[in-house]
Amino acid sequence: MSPVDAQRGPSRAGRNLPAAIAVGVGLLVAVGASLWFRPEPFVAFVVVAQSAALWELRTAFARRDVAIPLTPLLVGGAGMAVSAYAAGPEALLVAFVLTVGAVVVWRVLDGSGPRALRDAAAGVFAATYLPFLAGFVLLILTGPDGELRVVLFVLLAVANDVGGYVAGVLFGRHPMAPSVSPKKSWEGLGGSIALAVVVGVLGALVVLDAPWWVGVGLGVLTAVTATAGDLAESLIKRDLDLKDMGSLLPGHGGVLDRLDSLVVTAPFVYLVLQTTV
Repeated sequence: MSPVDAQRGPSRAGRNLPAAIAVGVGLLVAVGASLWFRPEPFVAFVVVAQSAALWELRTAFARRDVAIPLTPLLVGGAGMAVSAYAAGPEALLVAFVLTVGAVVVWRVLDGSGPRALRDAAAGVFAATYLPFLAGFVLLILTGPDGELRVVLFVLLAVANDVGGYVAGVLFGRHPMAPSVSPKKSWEGLGGSIALAVVVGVLGALVVLDAPWWVGVGLGVLTAVTATAGDLAESLIKRDLDLKDMGSLLPGHGGVLDRLDSLVVTAPFVYLVLQTTV
């Protein structure tokens, strides 16, 4: 969940801040440890994270009597992750198409009719939203100095979170989308952009050996797409009458609440890196 979410007053955090910080630091350590010696543990980390998020999404959709076929999604999601890392974007696309086909066939074998169509459509959405978009993180990993690029991607997301949270708490006055997420403010978005640009410029100069303007583009793009991803998940939660997608991560909610902005941002960061660096 993007910390552009902020309200005025002492309770503006809207979360258990000590728990959120502890879990956030723990996740950063887990990501760093999985990338330290070899990249394969990070692939496994991505598979576990997206599988947990798929389980949360299935549980949430069940509140509206929508049954997402979980088994083909878990198997296909793992296949997408491995394919993206081992063979590149074409393999990711092939694995995605196969997963979509498996989801549809799996559900049709369990019965047909309008309900089957609805469940299959929800399954296709889940396959696209989580493992397919998450596959772009692994495509970033396969690039030159891939581990460092993934670290930069994660730090951009952290900067978006921290900058948005601080600016939203201190200066938030103008709601961005009150009907979708009343706590988000334009001031918070400005803070997200400012800190993400700083991290992006430093990353471009130090990690990517690229011009400073590449870092500016990465920072602005990360803040905008991360906020869009968080708003998209807020729409889903509002429709499902949920505050959080789960409770696996104290202070953050569910795994999907942590991944919502990352998966939407990953394809854009990958494309920027591919075309400018």
